[in-house]
Amino acid sequence: MASEETTATSPATSPASPTATPAPHPGPSTAGPSTGSAGSAEKHAPTRAWATRLVVVGIVLAALNLRPAITSLGALLEEVRDGLGMSGTLAGLLTSVPPLCFAVFGVMAPRFARRFGPSAVVCVGMAAIAAGLVIRPFIGGTAGFLAATALALMGIAVSNVLMPVIVKRWFPDRVGSMTGLYSMALALGTSLAAALTVPMTDALGGRWQTGLAVWAVLAVVAVVPWIPLVRDRSAASAAPEHVSATVRHEDAELRITRSRTAWALAVFFSLQATAAYITMGWMPQIFRDAGVPAGEAGVLLAVTMAMGVPLAFVIPRVATRLTNQGPVVLVLGLCGLSGYAGLYLAPAGGAWVWALLLGVSNCAFPLALTMVGMRAKSSAGVAKLSAFAQSTGYLISIPGPLLVGVLYQHSGGWGLPIALMAGLMVPQIIVGTLAGRNRTVEDEVAAKAAGAAGTA
Repeated sequence: MASEETTATSPATSPASPTATPAPHPGPSTAGPSTGSAGSAEKHAPTRAWATRLVVVGIVLAALNLRPAITSLGALLEEVRDGLGMSGTLAGLLTSVPPLCFAVFGVMAPRFARRFGPSAVVCVGMAAIAAGLVIRPFIGGTAGFLAATALALMGIAVSNVLMPVIVKRWFPDRVGSMTGLYSMALALGTSLAAALTVPMTDALGGRWQTGLAVWAVLAVVAVVPWIPLVRDRSAASAAPEHVSATVRHEDAELRITRSRTAWALAVFFSLQATAAYITMGWMPQIFRDAGVPAGEAGVLLAVTMAMGVPLAFVIPRVATRLTNQGPVVLVLGLCGLSGYAGLYLAPAGGAWVWALLLGVSNCAFPLALTMVGMRAKSSAGVAKLSAFAQSTGYLISIPGPLLVGVLYQHSGGWGLPIALMAGLMVPQIIVGTLAGRNRTVEDEVAAKAAGAAGTA
């Protein structure tokens, strides 16, 4: 964190400001006209340092909590169905609840952030996740279970939207590395919940209620680092982004829907989310229907998900070093096309290769988050773009997994569903390339407004 500390203290130690030079002994007996400024400079430096470190810890812990509520339920879905007496149709609709909640609640995140601050909203989001995870296994009844799940997903939705905002505000010169760290933690949390929920359930007595509720502990821990950031207002002012009144006015007037890049990013987000949910929901069944043993099919899905852990850190760093992220979009898309082609032609023969290729392709998610941070100038612009891209994207992605199930049921095989999955990769490459161009939504909206004014 040395670079942030240096940046924060450099105005106070500048040769051009001799009165701000700290006195050797800044006690009361030596206080002179210059010590007030010096004391404030000395106080600001450690404040900036601890706040920055706390934000990093908070980002990692928050990211770890953004998927266990979903993947832990998937691991125990059969037990939950039996325990609550859910119908097969209702249990199937559970796969569409997360993107629906992300779309509905994610829209609210920028408004909450403007009123209460991003740190406060994320803190409340982590508390909502913890409360939802504790309540849902024990509330009784399907309606209560769904309501508590929605509470947890609300916390996930607002935190999803605001993570790129916090990264942009606190680390404007390290968007790639911090987005990579956040994405890697998110992928790790996803994989851990999928792999450990069943063993932990068995170790804790075999009750599915306990196996689901135990993940609330991680969410409670994630609340802790955000509390000082909410309570200490100096931490908020220590964030490195100092925006002029003119820029703040422009942010307030920013009509994000008038940006072509915003729409391209939203569609790209929707297509990568569709591919991810289809993979998580249906890939094991594809392998099992091809003759792969059930245990091996589960391991193949774990391998696909685990690919996101290292690549989620690498891809954003690579993306931020490029002025145009189109080539990265193309590589990920080609991996997806190759993986689906393999599933179509020889699903069992090259199962491990196809799992690896689809795992690489699913890393379009951290790339999309990185582009959100790069396609807007300020944290307020990132908040609007993140909310629009994620909410619109998740809304569009809802029918995907359901459509695959319908095609599978009516066609009697996986040929048509796999062809659909592969076909969706083509528009994903196209809109991703458009979203990866070196431009910002603010400039696009301003240019359109200027053009409209010129023709008026």
